[in-house]
This record gives sequence, structure tokens and C-alpha cells, in this order.
Amino acid sequence: MASTAAVLLIFISCLQTTTCQRRKRHSGDIYSFHINATVTSRYAITVITSRVANRHDNSSEIDFHVKIPKTAFISKFRMTIDGKMYDGVVKKKEEAEQQYKEAVDQGQTAGLVSAVGRTLEDFRTSVSIAAHNKVTFELTYEELLQRRLGNYELLINAQPGQIVRDFKINVNVYEKPGIKLLKVEGSLASKTLTTAVTKSHVDKEAWITFSPTEVQQTQCDGCGEHGLSGDLKMIYDVERPHSNGEMLVVGGFFAHYFAPADLPRIPKNVVFVIDRSGSMLGQKISQTRTALLKILDDLAENDRFGLICFDDKISPWKRTLIGATQQNVKAAKEFVGGIESRGSTDINAAVLEGVKMIQTGHKEGVASILILLTDGQPNSGEADPDKIEENVRRAIGKGFPLYCLGFGFDVRFEFLQKMAQENGGVARRIYEGTDAVLQLEGFYEEVAVPLLTSVKMAYKGATHLTQSAFMHYYNGSEIVVAGQISNITDFSTAVIAVSTNTEVMTYTDIKPSQDENPSPVMSGFENFLQRLWAYLTLKQLLDREVMLSGEEKKAVKQEALDLALRYGFVTPMTSMVVTKPQAEGSHVAHKPKEGESSSTPLSRTYSSGFGGYQGRAYSDLAYDSYYDSDLLSLSDLANYRLSNDYPMMDKSLSGRHHIWTVGAAVLLVVGMILAGLWFWRRKHARPPPGRTNPEENECVNTDPFISSEDQGTKGKESLPALTLSPAAS
Repeated sequence: MASTAAVLLIFISCLQTTTCQRRKRHSGDIYSFHINATVTSRYAITVITSRVANRHDNSSEIDFHVKIPKTAFISKFRMTIDGKMYDGVVKKKEEAEQQYKEAVDQGQTAGLVSAVGRTLEDFRTSVSIAAHNKVTFELTYEELLQRRLGNYELLINAQPGQIVRDFKINVNVYEKPGIKLLKVEGSLASKTLTTAVTKSHVDKEAWITFSPTEVQQTQCDGCGEHGLSGDLKMIYDVERPHSNGEMLVVGGFFAHYFAPADLPRIPKNVVFVIDRSGSMLGQKISQTRTALLKILDDLAENDRFGLICFDDKISPWKRTLIGATQQNVKAAKEFVGGIESRGSTDINAAVLEGVKMIQTGHKEGVASILILLTDGQPNSGEADPDKIEENVRRAIGKGFPLYCLGFGFDVRFEFLQKMAQENGGVARRIYEGTDAVLQLEGFYEEVAVPLLTSVKMAYKGATHLTQSAFMHYYNGSEIVVAGQISNITDFSTAVIAVSTNTEVMTYTDIKPSQDENPSPVMSGFENFLQRLWAYLTLKQLLDREVMLSGEEKKAVKQEALDLALRYGFVTPMTSMVVTKPQAEGSHVAHKPKEGESSSTPLSRTYSSGFGGYQGRAYSDLAYDSYYDSDLLSLSDLANYRLSNDYPMMDKSLSGRHHIWTVGAAVLLVVGMILAGLWFWRRKHARPPPGRTNPEENECVNTDPFISSEDQGTKGKESLPALTLSPAAS
């Protein structure tokens, strides 16, 4: 009994000590928050700079938390403290993980927990800053803007977490053909914040500035006492004086932007393969029906279409393609209205039925499209994904594209992605929510109007080309091809494609535009067009790697890795190692793939107690559903010390945190009862020789590595994602 009570007393004492030793955590005073974006020929480089001061009389942990577009690659991260710079270094993922494991063994670091979000990724890091000191965080990311439905969109998210005296977003756009459309949208441009936005454009350049006052920072949708929280969307398009496209040459690299307008639309054959299995019950099947009804209304009269519903049985509306006449569309709507969920999921048989329907109804001069919508995994008929992929690939035979729409997070997304890419299409996740109908309709709009098929682009005097052959070119989109010029005097271009009525279109005599200094703002990097080429090449290599196996897969993976390391891009194959002040441990962050779940367990980060900056810093690159408590297991939580001051538990673990709090309270009550019994026993028993009654000692420093003035700075846990190591200033 006495030994049990003694153990409980030790536990209570440790709990009290830990509570007293909590590190002071403050968000710091963000006195300046700037986002500067430069877009040159669709290539955007964005720099987020946050300057933070610790106004307190003790060292504090300062956070840096931003959201970046999912399509972007981080290319630079830097912290500046006392004039010394700590730069991030991109390393091979395995090397970074080894560094992570070594640091974990020393109790110095934390791992990455990642989850998939919709359009944004989280980047978070923190560092301990001495009293009355400052830190500057600087993050750079890059992306090639894609043209969708006739526009380019630059998305900037801002949520500094507090009202900032000096807040500003600056966007500069340079497009050599000229800018013909410029709009600013998003929650940060609504209501009273419209007066904080200024925009202008003259010929080739456009400028947008967003500079809200401190009062305005509380007045947007979703804003309040914690300042701004929302998106700013810059939407634009360019002039297209030449149907053969725009050719830009800079420093030995070229980019060809091909988006001919005023072409007649090509009639299409489109087959929708719709999952109606039991998992689609409720909102999913209802939203699918609503979206299909709208899509059927958008079919042109010279289009032909088919509808195939499936669970463990295949139920086509008609056995052959049907013309989109008013009468047929009305009958199809009645069929769609009766779709109900049931059964299991036979994806193999359903997709093969769709392929057969398109092939038997094939006509020259028509663009064929197969669209699969599913929310689950194959569990009926042929259930092996590899076999299904092989069956579909053989059946389609590169004849037309397959687009796969994965509904929700239960779907096996990589399987859909591989199956789509192998057949000239793309996979896209449809997120559950009130706007799922709009997502489905929006995707269909992108492929609704084919203008060219069998597009082949040839370049003489050039090497290291990005993808140059495309099944379809759709209205409102753009094809971009980049490469290195091996012989500028011999350099020439030709584009061959098929238009309506099988007419062969040929585009030649595309004159390159020499523009060695396209934008004075694009400084800090070498040739921007070279980086555009690297970005596009890397994206396509990562897509190809999904489709391959064996030695081919290994070779493409190595090529992608070499390119990412050479240009400093954080990708699913690389991680960034970020330097940390003195004793603060290293952290590893990587860019997760779409659909990737947590791959690295949580671990602990402790202060060493040595050096000028006590404590630790953590960082993470994760998607915007990162703070999902489902990502954390009970064993993960057991690794945390019993403190209320954990950086992510405040937001993401409120439910489990309360459970642990209640549990700790119960243990304390039981411990106090047992301790009371123990003291009562001691009072009525003879004490052992030489033993004195212990005096109550509240919040005694029992850690030899923590000085008395630094009590409260140890015991913080961290959620990770980036690796840190000191760099010269």
C-alpha cells in the first residue's frame, strides 16, 4: 500500500513539475506580414515574409503558419534571427528521414503527419526567440498557372492569426502578348475590403495591391479579432493575336503556349459510368443525380451519350450511344432520377462496358470521352487493381481518354490516378460537401467542348522536351510545352492536329520571342523559364512514375529526384532540412502525394536547455485537413507529456484532450485519497530511524538541465515536418 501511494505521489509531483515547467508560448507580435507574387508568362513565384517580435520578458516560442497552393513546390525557406540566417536545404527523402531518426533517438525532433486537403497545403514551423528579440520568416513557392475555362487563377491565402499593423499583398503580372482580362475575387476582396484592393494594368503588365487597415482586417467573411482569414484570387487572361500560339525564348530555354481560339467544336461521344453501390447512399448519390441532370442539359444536339450504373451488377440505360436530342435527354433524366444505391462495387466490368459502348458507336471526326465516378474500392468481380488497370489499358488501346472522379476519401485514389493517366486522362477528387455538385459540373465544363484531337507538337533544334503529344485540346484550356534549345539558328516548330470533320490543322512558322529580361521583379532566381521547364518536367515525371513499374519506374524516379535536388523543389521524393539555432533539433518536411495518409509517427521534441535559444522548433508541410484528430492514435497521444501547452492540441485534439484531462483528474483524486491514507498511516506509525517528514515543495526544479530562470521552457511537444540545421549567415 505504502509503495503504491509513493508511486502515485511521485506521479503527482511530476505532473505538478511539468505544469510549472511549461514553456511560455506566445504567437508573438507580427508587426509586418507581406506576400509578394510575381507572375511572368504564367509562371508564379510567391514570397511570404513574416516579421515577428517577442515583446515578453522571457523567451517564447514563435509560430509561422501559412497555406500554399497544392500545385506549388516550396523552393526556399529562411529564418533570420539576430542577423544570422538559417536556410532550408532540400535533401533526398531517405537522407532526411535518417537525420530525423537520429534526432528522435536523442529526443530532439518530431516527424511529419500529413493528410490531404482540397486546394491548399499547410506549412508550419516555430522557433524559440529570446526576450525582446525578433525573427523574420521567409517562404518561397513556385507554380505554373493552368488555364481553365478561359482564365488563369493565382490563389493567395492569408491568415496571420492576428491583426497586423503592416499587412500587404502585392501581385505583379507580366505577359508579353498583353493582358486582356483582370479580376480580383475571393473572401478578402468582399464587403468593406473592396476599398483595400487596388488594381491596374497597362498593355503587358498588371498590378494588384491589397493593403487593409487594422479595422478592415476584422471585417471580411471569416475575419474577426484574430485578423484576416481568407483567400485573394487574381484572375486574368492574355491576348492571343496568333492562332499558332506564343513562343518565348529566354537563356537557352523555350516555352510554347498553344491555345487557338475561334475553332469549331468537335461533336463528342461521352459515356458516364456511375457507381451506385451501397457506400454511395445518401448525400453522395443525391448530389450525383443532381449533377448529372445539369450535365445532360449541357449536351449539344450533335453529341451522343451513354449512362451506365453499376454496383456488383452492370445496368446501362441503353446498350448503345444515343443522340442528345431533346426527347432522349428527357428520357435520360427520368432514368437518372431513379438511380438508387445498393450492392458492392465491380469497377472492372463497368468500365469495360463503357469502353465497349464507345468503341461500337465510334465515328470519324468525333471526340470520345469516358468518365468514371466512384467512391469506393473494387470488391466485386475482378478486385485486383493491377488486373483492372491492365484490362482497361488493353481495351482502350490509347483510343480515347478516361477521366476518373474519386468521391470522398474512402476511394483508392492512386488506383484511379494510374488508370486515368495510363489512358490519356486525369483523376480528380470530388470532396464531400454542399458544393460537390458544383465540383462535378465544373469538371465536366472543362472537357465539354473539344476543339482538336490527336495534337502533336514537333520542335527542331530542341532537346529535353516536356510532353508534346495530347489526345484532346479543349476550349478554355492551354497546352504548354517547354524544352532546351540546342541550335537556335535551326530552331523551328510545327503543330499538327485534327479538327472537326477530320480536317488536319497545321500550325507552323511560330516565331520565337527573345526576351532576356521579361520582368525586373523576377530576381532572386536564375532564368525563370529554366525553372518553368524544371517545374513542368518534374510534375510530368511524378505523373509517369505512378504508371510505371520495375526498372522503368526506378529510372524515372531517379530522374525526378535529381531534378528536384538540382532546383531545390520540395516534392514527394525530397524533404527540406531547415537549419535551427544551436541546440534546437532538426525536423523533416516533405510534400505528400494526393491521397497519401500519415506515414511518419509522431515523436517527441525536447529542449536541451543549452545555448542562447532554449527549446525546440517544429515545422510541417501538410494538407489543410491536417488538424484531423483521426490522424492521431492513442499511442501517439501517450507519447506526449501531460501538459496543456502543445502546439497542435489546442485546435485539433480538443475532444481527446478533454478525455485525457478527465482521466488525469480521476488519477489525481484517487492519488490524493491513497496519499491521505498513506500519511494517516505514517502519523500513527513509528518512522524509520533517520527519516524526517518531507516538507511540501511546490514546483521544485528537478531537471539538472534547466536553470531556475528557465523553468517553464521544457516539456513541449511538437508536430513536425521540416528538418533544421545551422547555416552561415
